[in-house]
Amino acid sequence: MSHKRLLVAATIIASIILAGFVLSVPRTSEIAPESLVESAKISLPEVVLRDGYKKGVHTITGSIEAPDACTTVSAQAVLVGDTPESQTILIDITMPEDSGICLERPSVVRFSVTITAPARLPITATVNGVAATTTAS
Repeated sequence: MSHKRLLVAATIIASIILAGFVLSVPRTSEIAPESLVESAKISLPEVVLRDGYKKGVHTITGSIEAPDACTTVSAQAVLVGDTPESQTILIDITMPEDSGICLERPSVVRFSVTITAPARLPITATVNGVAATTTAS
């Protein structure tokens, strides 16, 4: 008889725990739609650029916030576009995702590139192949 009582008690306790778990888990209908939209947003990297032009050569200096001080940044400038009206200067920035063991503190990393191109061309930037927002300093 004691085995039967123990089995009944264990079944009751397991049922209470299972019912509590089922009732406490949020349903997808209970999650606010705004939180789903916010989690879907992807933050674009921000690059600060400064263009110096002299005798047909653009010297573009810039900075980007890196996840830590050990992150290395490499950049190259490319002239994009077939016609003079559609040409832009593309700054292709490569920044590794993980730079190893380092103090995980964001820091500003600077870079500089030069390119021979006509004056007053728009400048765009990508970071690891993703379009970045650019601001002029």
